[in-house]
Amino acid sequence: MSAFRSTPPTSTSRATLPRAARRLGGAAALALAALALTACQDGKGLQDEGAATFSDSAVATPSATATPGAGSGSASGSGSGSATKTGSATKSGGAKATGGDAKGSSDPSAEGDPRVACNGSNTAVTVQAVSRPLNHMLITVKNTGKKSCDLTYYPVLRFDEMQWAPAARKDTQPQAVVTIAPGQSGYAGALLSAADGSGEGGVTGHRLTIAFQGRTPHSDGGASAVPSLPAAGVYYDSSLTVTYWQQSASDALGS
Repeated sequence: MSAFRSTPPTSTSRATLPRAARRLGGAAALALAALALTACQDGKGLQDEGAATFSDSAVATPSATATPGAGSGSASGSGSGSATKTGSATKSGGAKATGGDAKGSSDPSAEGDPRVACNGSNTAVTVQAVSRPLNHMLITVKNTGKKSCDLTYYPVLRFDEMQWAPAARKDTQPQAVVTIAPGQSGYAGALLSAADGSGEGGVTGHRLTIAFQGRTPHSDGGASAVPSLPAAGVYYDSSLTVTYWQQSASDALGS
């Protein structure tokens, strides 16, 4: 019995072992749970932390580096580009202006028309009565200038204080404006009076003024000419007419 009674310590050890096992099992379970929880937390934490770290690095570091670079590049590039374009435009504009000026300086209009209008300032005008055709007068205009000049339309005659202008004969109008070179002459003819005596108001003129026309009909062509007349004067009547300017005396007299 005494040996039988020695079991309580064993019984006590048994009671103690399950508690220790339970403690160990509880601790292991807690450790496993903690490990699992840590793993879960670490997994999420790594993702969050990694994302935060990646985001911060990508945004903060490159952005901090890129922003000054971009700003510098943008300011530099844009400024350079702008300056280059502006410079280009200015240079181009300058080139155009220079080209325009150069062209303008070589334009004949800038140096004066190479052909000018013939008038009393650059010609010598003479008149001469002719026997054929009857009652006709030849007007000769010699270019005394240094440039060729144009005789436009026809001469406008005025004897003394005459209040009317003799008409021009349309059938004598040339195909082109008569141009005379320096030293050369142009001509016009005048019918002074009707050969059959049909003209009216016949008078003798002692002074003749010849006016020149400009580029348009009846416009002022410049200085008039006052050629010398015979001492006896020139007789004319209402039949007085003139021809257009001609290149030759024969054309002016119709012969």
